[in-house]
Amino acid sequence: MTVGSAADVLAQACSEVREAGPDDAVAGIGPRFVVRPAGLAEAAAVMRAAAAEGLTAVPRGAGTRLDWGAPPTSCDLVIDTRRMNRVLEYAAGDLVVRVEAGAGMSQLAAVLAAAGQRLALDPPPAGRRGAREKPGGPGTVGGVLACGAAGPLRLRYGTPRDLVIGMTVVRADGVVASSGGKVVKNVAGYDLGKLFAGSYGTLGLIAEATFRLHPLPEAISFVTLDARDPAAAHSAIEAAADSPLAPSAAEIDRPSRQAPVRVGILLEGDPEGVAERSARMTRLLGGGITSVSPVPPTWWGRGAAAPGGTVVRIAFWACALTEVIAGIDDAASTAGLDPVISGSAAAGVVHAAVDYRAAPDAVSRFVLSLRAAVGNDPAGGPVPPTAWPASRASVMVLRAPPDVSAAVDPWGPVPGLGLMRAVKDQFDPEHRMAPGRFVGGI
Repeated sequence: MTVGSAADVLAQACSEVREAGPDDAVAGIGPRFVVRPAGLAEAAAVMRAAAAEGLTAVPRGAGTRLDWGAPPTSCDLVIDTRRMNRVLEYAAGDLVVRVEAGAGMSQLAAVLAAAGQRLALDPPPAGRRGAREKPGGPGTVGGVLACGAAGPLRLRYGTPRDLVIGMTVVRADGVVASSGGKVVKNVAGYDLGKLFAGSYGTLGLIAEATFRLHPLPEAISFVTLDARDPAAAHSAIEAAADSPLAPSAAEIDRPSRQAPVRVGILLEGDPEGVAERSARMTRLLGGGITSVSPVPPTWWGRGAAAPGGTVVRIAFWACALTEVIAGIDDAASTAGLDPVISGSAAAGVVHAAVDYRAAPDAVSRFVLSLRAAVGNDPAGGPVPPTAWPASRASVMVLRAPPDVSAAVDPWGPVPGLGLMRAVKDQFDPEHRMAPGRFVGGI
């Protein structure tokens, strides 16, 4: 294969092909070409051309989360989906929308808001340098799906895989497959939405998605308080989440180990109901209330966008919040670090962000110690039953500087790796789609 022949083959498949530049790197790995298909037919033609030339490919939307996960082991071709940005069908009466993967989340939100509706996903702004949407933007539909990105609303509405009801994808060989809502062709035995959400582009190219929608709330209220310690924050989060007041989100944020744990509860609904529920939530949570406001606190939704060179995501049983924060503190103390902790505590997901100036070996010690502390053994060994519930956690390095990524496995040990590899082999037997980006080098 020569550069000229590959470029010619790609040009026959797609109307926009160019040589890649420095800004097209994927987690530091530079591709050779960038293509921008205008729709499903061109996307399928591009995938067939890439297969014919043996090119490895990485899908890209706005580019806001290309530094999440592991760097690809190879990247010949970036498939930029931003020309695939149409809202294909919108049935407001059925609360369903079908949209191309390259549509921006902000673009889709504007269309839905005109009818008083929303896609209840609020992924944190990535804030990646060189992002192709506005700085800190939420990215594209396909990118949010591929990364499984979700924010505070995950407590009530779930993550992307919970809201997608249909999906059309292009496999590595260029075959188009669909499942779920608005089906053109089904793939027997697979729920593509569940498989592709959070797959980091390793199974194929997401081309279209169909989502269930929700009405926009008429009113919102944020009840915030300062808890004296993690145990008090856990009690507040647990009381709010278990109450009949139906919070849409329950977040925590702690900027340093010495600072109080800030707690925020989001209530949504009609104005009268939200006002009453806010008053009842204030009484339920007792002392320490700092505000009841329709405006979120400045730290709200920081999550994966927390400032720092390395951001670690910890997923756990929500009942183990106090133990997980203690594990973060112990691991950080061992490594001489003081990370910011922020995230959706009631949904069992928090992030620990380490300053970019931290030494790579210190960050590596922190991650490995944290995996050991919450039961995610870096050696992949069994977890002792006596360690439950804190042990039922996973620790992923969501993003990190290159020297940290080189020193520690971003994903860590994951159950079911053999099954994941079998699915990868089924969809991408030549391992040309974002190779190495996912768990276990998939």
